Amino acid sequence: MPSPAAAYQPASDTEVARHRTFCDGIAAAERTPVERFTLPIRSGRAWHVPAGHVCRIVATDGPQVGDLNIWNAHNPREHMWAARTRQMQAAHVTTYDRLWSTLPYLRPIATITGDSLAHYGVDDEGGRVHDLLGSRCDPYVNKILSGEEFDYHCHSNLTRAVLPHGLTEFDVHDVLNVFQCTGLNDEDRYFMKACPAEAGDYLEFFAEIDLLCALSTCPGGDLSVPLWGPDARDPIDTCRPLGVEVDAVAPAALADWHSPAVADYAGMHGLSAPRHDGTRG
Repeated sequence: MPSPAAAYQPASDTEVARHRTFCDGIAAAERTPVERFTLPIRSGRAWHVPAGHVCRIVATDGPQVGDLNIWNAHNPREHMWAARTRQMQAAHVTTYDRLWSTLPYLRPIATITGDSLAHYGVDDEGGRVHDLLGSRCDPYVNKILSGEEFDYHCHSNLTRAVLPHGLTEFDVHDVLNVFQCTGLNDEDRYFMKACPAEAGDYLEFFAEIDLLCALSTCPGGDLSVPLWGPDARDPIDTCRPLGVEVDAVAPAALADWHSPAVADYAGMHGLSAPRHDGTRG
């Protein structure tokens, strides 16, 4: 019996084909390195990706999960919206998927143009990679589950990372779990599996607008060791660094591209503005 059709459908196959052709062009275009850095284990860092540039996250030394946040570099109220991206694209993203922003902006702010794990698909236990189902690990849940204080969960790493950019803990949002393999079990509960990435695997995205990005090298490392429960232990021996590369794309690949506009809904949600006499029009 066929599964139900996706609720959120593109307007036309032509638009999908045009989008894929553009992504393939970006992936194949000549590039000029702009920035390179390595993120140590159990740490966080924020950086800028200008519109029209490509950012690649690399598993430099083997399997390691990274928790990614993305904001409009000029307006942090607009940031990646994990829930809407799950609906518009998928709960686990790969090449050609767009990362959508929050209301009232609702536009693709980044597009995945390369994924060395695209072949992974669905494993025998229903696991898939590059997860939008779960959120970041945080010290609050950790204290509830373990009774212990720990300052280097992804939420904390991201909080420290964005402070130099004028943001705070309140700006940290639900993440894209890069390289993370997850799914829902028979009880409809979230599960995490050992990260399948190998040294050299990558996920890259094209910046549709000027972006501020922040990444945490998850303290769970490759998630091969339970973080909570009776078998939990400190998985520091499974932690590895991640690399970040930002490249400018050859102008020829951007000839017909422009940053997407914000959603053009012009209504007032059924509200009306008050008149000067106190009545409403």
